[in-house]
Amino acid sequence: MSASPFLKLTGIRKEFGSFVALQSVALEIEQGEFVCFLGPSGCGKTTLLRIIAGLEVQTAGRIAQGGRDISLLPPAERDYGIVFQSYALFPNLTVAENVAYGLVNRRRPRAEIASRVSELLRLVGLPGSEAKVPAQLSGGQQQRIALARALATSPGLLLLDEPLSALDAIVRVHLRQEIRSLQRKLGVTTIMVTHDQEEALAVADRIVVMNHGVIEQVGTPRDVYREPASLFVADFVGRINALPATLEAAGRVRVGARSFECPHDGEPGRAAKLYLRPEDVLARPVAPGDSNVFEAEIDKIEFLGSYCLVRVKAADLGEHRLTVYLSLNFLSEQQLEVGGRLPMRLLPERIKLF
Repeated sequence: MSASPFLKLTGIRKEFGSFVALQSVALEIEQGEFVCFLGPSGCGKTTLLRIIAGLEVQTAGRIAQGGRDISLLPPAERDYGIVFQSYALFPNLTVAENVAYGLVNRRRPRAEIASRVSELLRLVGLPGSEAKVPAQLSGGQQQRIALARALATSPGLLLLDEPLSALDAIVRVHLRQEIRSLQRKLGVTTIMVTHDQEEALAVADRIVVMNHGVIEQVGTPRDVYREPASLFVADFVGRINALPATLEAAGRVRVGARSFECPHDGEPGRAAKLYLRPEDVLARPVAPGDSNVFEAEIDKIEFLGSYCLVRVKAADLGEHRLTVYLSLNFLSEQQLEVGGRLPMRLLPERIKLF
């Protein structure tokens, strides 16, 4: 992080009566970053966004944006644009009037407003829609108009509060790509709240994983996925196998009746939990000398299109099951189905122990 981040939160705490929604949150965001607040419902991510916007007042803590203390400033005096989950377009105004709303309030010249509205509608892919009203637009189009309105005043900060959750899956994927592309083009610092981990992994420069009012981890999508900092992050982000284990000497760990190679510096005999992503369990011919190889039996196949989610069991693992990703082509080539057997290997460098 630089010496002077664009947005800096220090000791942010929020209480609603006896309920503590945020506990001493500290965060720094750089100029031009796309940051996602990710977490389950009730974790405090939307509350934190609303505090940044001035729509909620923190119980304690400080917020600085661009080197200016905005901790107690009202929303109108802060430099941001915001897009809500519900779009919040004015139904009685045309598309042009909705987009121009902030500019009109700032008493910009008419010609400048008209030019800016046309520019933004082209930017969000809806040129020529100035005279329409929101009721004539689809959900995805309304969200684009809400985005254009938020960008109209050229804010230094763009806040997105679950902007895609009300859209169907295909539109959601398409629109998130467009938002990311637009953000890169404009270079505007952006914070998006989401509970959709795939969405966060796809668009963010960094992800802030939250739970029970605290930040569990801040990192790039790859870091959060590959190197979870806590049990919560490991369980919440992506699919994962979680198996009870016991640490052994010489960098090994026991699961059920089977011992696996797994580098660690823990005390032998100590209980642990072994975490492994489905893609880190390999199903293919093994070479002599490969470690962590065992024979498994297919217990269940869940068809997901080009690949399948396959649950396997092994006698050495007892009642524990592993979930792996296998391509549809691989299953067909190997003529594998429920009850079929195949060799598998756990990648020791990919095993995460807690």
